[in-house]
Amino acid sequence: MTVDLNKDTLLCMSLSGRPSNIGTRFHNYLYEELGLNFVYKAFTTTDVPAAVAGIRALGIRGCGVSMPFKEQVIAHVDVMHDSASAIDSVNTIVNEDGILHAYNTDYQAVANLLRENNVDTSLSVTVAGSGGMAKAVVAAVRDTGFTDVTVVARNKAAGDALATQYGFSWREDLDDLRPGVLINATPIGMASGPEADALSFPDVVVRTAEVVFDVVAMPAHTPLIALAEELGKTVITGASVIALQAAEQFALYTGVRPSAEQIQRASEYSRA
Repeated sequence: MTVDLNKDTLLCMSLSGRPSNIGTRFHNYLYEELGLNFVYKAFTTTDVPAAVAGIRALGIRGCGVSMPFKEQVIAHVDVMHDSASAIDSVNTIVNEDGILHAYNTDYQAVANLLRENNVDTSLSVTVAGSGGMAKAVVAAVRDTGFTDVTVVARNKAAGDALATQYGFSWREDLDDLRPGVLINATPIGMASGPEADALSFPDVVVRTAEVVFDVVAMPAHTPLIALAEELGKTVITGASVIALQAAEQFALYTGVRPSAEQIQRASEYSRA
């Protein structure tokens, strides 16, 4: 059924440095399929405090938070739930009668995908990045059972702090490191970005890895994923991450948990 917008329609939104249509299409598809009186719209901003204040002031039900705002919003929410406070990174805000609750559904999505793909926890892992998404990835990697993990980040202070927090090591670059699992948690390869055509890891490093995981969701086939598939590696895409984390957001916003089949249809629709 098609839901008509009216005064009681609940608005959900997203904040992203480079908004795409993926979340908008995913959520609105499910609202329509499930007959829920919700609508979803993507935004960007140069004023995070005002944007978050608007969520509270206007009664916006929920907000997805993407790069580069996952850490900036922390100062402006009221309640940090364990999934967000444990890693100091927020990707979901839920407005409960003017009280803003913060969560991180990226963490659970990454952990689930590592388990579902049966990635061997004895393999060494390199995570590229030190921002909000990298925090979710490193925490998920640790909690999934990996112990040989290196954070590679240009920002020494942030990269070293992230690695140290979880008992791992930091490097500014890979040098001679040849990990079994590569995880890109940077914007490298993101459509419309300054490094859209770049590889987040050198070609020679991709060739020796067993598993390649790119959290960049747009496009699903980043340069890194395209190379890994060409080489016959096990790949996990950002499209899978965004579908799982969005489904968890959907449940937090609406109180309704879609079926696996509905999530799959919404994910396919979001990329059509």
